[in-house]
Amino acid sequence: MNSATEAKLRFGFRIRKSPFFESSRRAGCTHYSVYNHMYYPVQYGDPLDMDRRLVENVTLWDVAVERQVQIAGPDASRFVELLTPRNLSDLTVGKCKYVVLTAADDGILNDPVALRMRKDCYWLSLADSDILLWAQGLAVGLEFDVEICEPDVSPLQVQGPKSADVMAALFGSWITDMPYYGLRETELDGIPVVVARTGYGGEFGYEIYLRDSRYGEQLWDRIMRAGKPYDIGPGASSPRRIEAGIMSYDADITRDDNPFHVGLDRLVHLDKAANFIGREALIRAKRNGLDRKLVGVEIDVDPSQDIATERWPVVDNSGAQIGEVRSRAISLRLEKYIGYAMLPIELTQAGTQIQLAADWASASATVVPLPFVPSRAKA
Repeated sequence: MNSATEAKLRFGFRIRKSPFFESSRRAGCTHYSVYNHMYYPVQYGDPLDMDRRLVENVTLWDVAVERQVQIAGPDASRFVELLTPRNLSDLTVGKCKYVVLTAADDGILNDPVALRMRKDCYWLSLADSDILLWAQGLAVGLEFDVEICEPDVSPLQVQGPKSADVMAALFGSWITDMPYYGLRETELDGIPVVVARTGYGGEFGYEIYLRDSRYGEQLWDRIMRAGKPYDIGPGASSPRRIEAGIMSYDADITRDDNPFHVGLDRLVHLDKAANFIGREALIRAKRNGLDRKLVGVEIDVDPSQDIATERWPVVDNSGAQIGEVRSRAISLRLEKYIGYAMLPIELTQAGTQIQLAADWASASATVVPLPFVPSRAKA
């Protein structure tokens, strides 16, 4: 691109910065996105190097963009159940669950992790969509006895096969006994945090929820020091989460999709005792069957030619668009260009060939089963 016409993004005060923002800049962040009205550091140098570090060693991610909606009060449990078709009656204090939030028309509004902090207090750790005001409006309109706010909470992720070593160095041996999707409130050198055995990278890992933004740089530096013997580095990895079949809201999942479209049937409990928004629409959707579905695809194109900033149309023989490729990335482990595609149901069988078309190129792709590479998060 001609440097004279190259666009620049200027950091401003209207888009929020995380407590780890300056730390990420010093660590060499080269690319930011905007997520939940915050700057989101997404690249530090070569993205393939970040991917290798995640899979072989350990990485530290600034994921403070995963904003929390806190729901507290006498009606907290009943209200949280209203938001999701997943049964949460067995979500006990100190546990987490991955959920979807659905609208009355069955569309997905968000796919957060629900954390039960106390008997009458939950956090929803959000993907990229506005839920705070929606939840507050519901609570007022339906007269629930709850207080809903965004607390001063900012998560980091420590991910990779050596993450347990780093976390044990920080918190002690108890960390290795934490179950998958368990959580615990604690402190680190006087810094208030919540630790959870969760993550977004398809590898073994943890999330550390900072509970006081004043300690952002101090917490970042403390983790980096503990991780130095294990070759810790900053980063994230879109390739690994795609390999593992992990989806991103508003990239792979949209407001127009219901949970069945994107393979999240396991999160829909139509017969759960508690009422929830979208029940009737989801019952109809299940009864009527699918018209489209999100699938994995292997793409036959030179990845270096694809900027991957736009969805890639899937076309029929006449050139008419019939679907789209959403997220895509190079897989080092498969040595292939992979991604997710939303396709008409008749094209979703493994082995099906599809045609792609964009302004700059055309290509073909093959439908393959998900996940491309199994997740190691539970290991």
